[in-house]
Amino acid sequence: MSHSIQRSHARLPATLDIQVVDEFGQSHRQAIAAERALTVYLNRREIVTLMSLGEDPEALVVGYLRNQGLIGAREDLEAVFVDWDVEAAAVVTRYLPEDLETRLGQRTVTTGCGQGTVFGRLLDSVPKARLTPTPLKQSVVYALLENLAAYNETYRSAGAVHGCALCRQEKVLDFVEDVGRHNAVDTLAGREWLNEGTSDATGTKADIFYTTGRLTSEMVLKVAQMGISVLLSRSGVTQKGVELAERFGVLLVARAKGRHFQVIDTQQRFIFDAPPPRRPGDRRQTD
Repeated sequence: MSHSIQRSHARLPATLDIQVVDEFGQSHRQAIAAERALTVYLNRREIVTLMSLGEDPEALVVGYLRNQGLIGAREDLEAVFVDWDVEAAAVVTRYLPEDLETRLGQRTVTTGCGQGTVFGRLLDSVPKARLTPTPLKQSVVYALLENLAAYNETYRSAGAVHGCALCRQEKVLDFVEDVGRHNAVDTLAGREWLNEGTSDATGTKADIFYTTGRLTSEMVLKVAQMGISVLLSRSGVTQKGVELAERFGVLLVARAKGRHFQVIDTQQRFIFDAPPPRRPGDRRQTD
């Protein structure tokens, strides 16, 4: 019998309309991204205040605590309730980490949008063994980017958000937008637990993680925690992101837009099966 988690389902709209005046002096309504404060309490202990769209707050909170190593397993989670009237989320677990105060005192400010934090010893929560090395074809990257174009609903209407997705090859299994990319990946991690795994109707699990944000150490850590060994982004990569990707066996694909990308693949898993035609001015290959 599966473990049931109590939750509030306190979703709010991701956008709201305001009055703006354009460059012609004409007034009209414009959708903007919501930004709401949500203070997280773990067994009545205040942990952090997150800024979020508010579209899937329970998943965001659970994913945040999971990725910070403050909840060790899905079976430990009993309930998550969000009350927007007081801007608070209450999470109930079977027990707290014995070293909670030490963890809360050992923080590293990361390069995440807003102010992401990685608590002390977060590296210890990532499996010691290297991740299963998923091969990746160039043609799959192109097909996946085309499929993802249909999912940026909040960005298209309001801008000011990042998007993340769990994918199985070129198929998009789940997609989340939020004001910060770390919020989006936390929400996906939370949905995995609240929904007992993100998969399609056949039970197929994700093997590629997509983000619109930078491939930083924080992103690599969180994806490695989810057991996914391919990380794809339309943005760039950082030094520490590359170092941790090499350590855990994560294949990085950066600056992926249109037919262009930059792959960092230390295990030689990337398959070049669909090279685009060269155009005048393209960078030449070097020996």
